[in-house]
Amino acid sequence: MSFDLFKAFVLGVVEGFTEFLPVSSTGHLLLLERFFGFDDDAFGKTFVVLIQLGAILAILSIYFFRLWNIFIRAFSDPAARRFVIGVLIAFLPAAIIGAIGHTFIKNVLFNPWVVCFTLIVGGAVLLWVDQLDLRPRYHDATTFSLPMYLTIGFAQCLAMVPGVSRSGATIVSAMLLGSDKRAAADFSFFLAIPTMAGAFAYDLLKNHGQMTANNTLLVVVGFAVSFVTAWIVVKSLLDYVTRHGFAVFAWWRVIVGSLGLVGLALGY
Repeated sequence: MSFDLFKAFVLGVVEGFTEFLPVSSTGHLLLLERFFGFDDDAFGKTFVVLIQLGAILAILSIYFFRLWNIFIRAFSDPAARRFVIGVLIAFLPAAIIGAIGHTFIKNVLFNPWVVCFTLIVGGAVLLWVDQLDLRPRYHDATTFSLPMYLTIGFAQCLAMVPGVSRSGATIVSAMLLGSDKRAAADFSFFLAIPTMAGAFAYDLLKNHGQMTANNTLLVVVGFAVSFVTAWIVVKSLLDYVTRHGFAVFAWWRVIVGSLGLVGLALGY
């Protein structure tokens, strides 16, 4: 049991640290699961989604007053109401495709080989985007056009392939569509709330029968650790991305993906 708690702690750190960075939290967790042997446990297959609750609550705590302000204004302010609609539009593709393809995604795509290849490809994409001479037209995530919100929503669906970062897909697509880095990261946080909450609720509904007293304790530990680490990352990510770009995340992806391929080729 003590080693299971250690695993839950480590996975919670990785979940909270990587969820909002463009490095793929699911990909990192799957590789760690393989190392720890957590993937042999039926409960372990849903643990990686359940501990996302900590990251969800972290971002809610940081964005609470902004969210509350937007919610209150939505009843009288067309701009606030339009942004709420924009977030819902961006969330819609993931909700539909995720529900339809859930079994295929879990049973086929949740594969360490897939993770390693997509980590490397995603790193190359981030390096490419960092080199582009983009001229942003949007400096506020609440002012994107409705078609832009929808396009970002479809881009987010790429992250259903483990190793393709949800935050990376949304940030990169927003930048290519005319957003600056800070607004792109800002909207990625907003969109994460319904997306992660929906994934959590759906997976909990399908797997609640696997929860036991011991499993619940593991989730609580993973949740608490992911909350703290996610809170720290979200508070610092916007400033870092604005000043330094994505190069460090890109090379991290390439290194992890390459080491993963070597390990898999050697039979680990």
